[in-house]
Amino acid sequence: MISHLPSVIAVLNATAAVLLVWGYRLIRRKRIDTHRKVMQTAFAVSCLFLICYLVYHYEVGTVHFQKTGAIRGIYLGILGTHTVLAATVPVLAVITLFRGRTGRYEKHRRIARWTLPIWLYVSVTGVVVYVMLYHL
Repeated sequence: MISHLPSVIAVLNATAAVLLVWGYRLIRRKRIDTHRKVMQTAFAVSCLFLICYLVYHYEVGTVHFQKTGAIRGIYLGILGTHTVLAATVPVLAVITLFRGRTGRYEKHRRIARWTLPIWLYVSVTGVVVYVMLYHL
């Protein structure tokens, strides 16, 4: 079971990314109720991701990138930005979701302008890190 978690984690990241883009498109089209449901689903998927991620790394520990040369530098650059920004996503997502759910729409929009690109970057680079770590 544990050996399958990296793939599950990557699928959850990819799913979150798709949901985030879909949610953005919905709000641009003023489909507020559907936007709300999709973004809540993105949040739930990301929570499930976090649980799987923590379980995996609790059981396995750190997984080191084995390649050398330029690809290692690229990997570490992506991983570094991914990790730093990933630490902000839970806080940003909770605040953004809370403001939307409580009707503080102007404050919701202001923080969502930051939350969306950061959360999307973290979701996409999570898949990239997975591919580089397990499939190169």
